[in-house]
This record gives sequence, structure tokens and C-alpha cells, in this order.
Amino acid sequence: MKTEEVKILLQRYFDGDSTDAEERMLEAYFQSGEVAAEVAEYAGFFGGISALANLADDPTIEDDVMDYILEHEHREKTRYRSMWKVVTGIAASVIIVLAGFLFYQEQKKPFDDTFKNPDEAYAYATKTLEFVSGKYNKGLAQLSNFEMLHKASEPITKGTEPVVKFYDEINKTENQQ
Repeated sequence: MKTEEVKILLQRYFDGDSTDAEERMLEAYFQSGEVAAEVAEYAGFFGGISALANLADDPTIEDDVMDYILEHEHREKTRYRSMWKVVTGIAASVIIVLAGFLFYQEQKKPFDDTFKNPDEAYAYATKTLEFVSGKYNKGLAQLSNFEMLHKASEPITKGTEPVVKFYDEINKTENQQ
């Protein structure tokens, strides 16, 4: 085969336009051993493709490849899982040590009073209690209106006594049956 024909076939092959017959011609050419120097760089490529084509006829190749992939995935997952356990363990240990150290530091500090002078503290407490008492009394004042409402509703509740007695009699007769 001429070098120009080989170049045209190579171009068609790499463009994806070649037929099966043309690909077999290229493989035969590169395996013949009489390869032109201009296209000699492709000899290893087509030799490898031929070797792979022979392996592809092996019925167990798919199982072997799948086993390899699954085994490799399993190794990766266990490696990352064990690495994750180590990292989280170290992080938890650092947090516990840091929390213990901070707790110890807080326990060492003496309690600081808010007020240095007891008279100031007493005056502030008195002022606060007076404020709370004022708010409480204001709320109780609103409840006095409730007492007036209760007195106003007495005539209404007295007027409903006959209805309540009638209702009680009906319930007694129903319970007897």
C-alpha cells in the first residue's frame, strides 16, 4: 500500500469516517513490518489496538474488568471511611480538651461582684423591686374592671335559672331510661 493511501485512511480513521474494511487494512499494514517512516509513529497504536481486539474476544474479560472496578471502589471507600473516622476522632478530642481547658480557666477565676459598695447594691435592688411592683399594681388595676363586669352579669345569670332547672330535669329523665 502506498504512503499516500495510508495517510488518507489514517485521516478517515481519526475523523471517525472509516469502515471496518479500511480499519482492517490499516491494522494489516502496520503489522506487516513494512511501514513507511512518515507513518511509523502509528505502528505502536495499531499494534496495541490489535492486541486489545484479541483480548476482547475473551468471554471472561468483562467479569475481570468489573471485578477490578468493584474491588478498586471498595478500597477507595474503606480508605476514605477510615480516614474520616480518624479526622473526626481527632477533631472531637481537640474540642473536648479545649472545652476542659476553658472550663478550668473559668473555675479558677474568683467571682466578681457587680457592686463594690453594698449600699449601692441595696439602692439598685430597691429601685428594681419598686419598678416591678409598679408594673404588678398596674396589672391588678385592670382586674378591677373584671369585678365590675361580674356584678353587671348577675341579673343575666339569675334570669337563666329556670332554663338550667329544666335542662337538669331532662338529663335526669334521660339517665333513668
